[in-house]
Amino acid sequence: MPSMTKTAWIAAAAATIALAPAIASAEIKIAFVNTAKLLEESPQARTAQQALENEFLPRQRELADQQKVLQDKEEKLKRDAAVMSEADRAKAERDLRDGQRDLARRFNELQEDANLRRNEEFGKVQRSLLQEVQTYARANGYDLIVSDGVLFASPAVDVTAQVVTALKSKAPAAPAKN
Repeated sequence: MPSMTKTAWIAAAAATIALAPAIASAEIKIAFVNTAKLLEESPQARTAQQALENEFLPRQRELADQQKVLQDKEEKLKRDAAVMSEADRAKAERDLRDGQRDLARRFNELQEDANLRRNEEFGKVQRSLLQEVQTYARANGYDLIVSDGVLFASPAVDVTAQVVTALKSKAPAAPAKN
């Protein structure tokens, strides 16, 4: 190693050691945010959840209606099987089985679509919440805000309630219910 590099390294180490007490004595403002509580209490998350429910409710009702029709067909088949011809009974059983298969397929499609949309919507909400935490931190002079993975956080450093309040102040007014 050339002597110039050794000298530069020794100078950098000495400067770091000399600055260590100044860094240690600097007041660092740290806080904690409970992201689960933030998601639970934020109006943005509630709005996203309500939008998802409204989006998928018609399909859920349609599937419930289809399930009721299949239950009625199954009861009719059980009730009338003894007096039906072999061909009619086989056709009714096949129709019932096909209907149950179709219902199961449509239910799986609904679940997949709902999960995809939930991930999209809550991804947007999470990005919005992160921006709000960052805005809050900058406005209030925080050097570090931590979240999940914290083993202990004193209530004195928990700023979740303040961030929720800031989110609520920025949330659009809820539409009036009919």
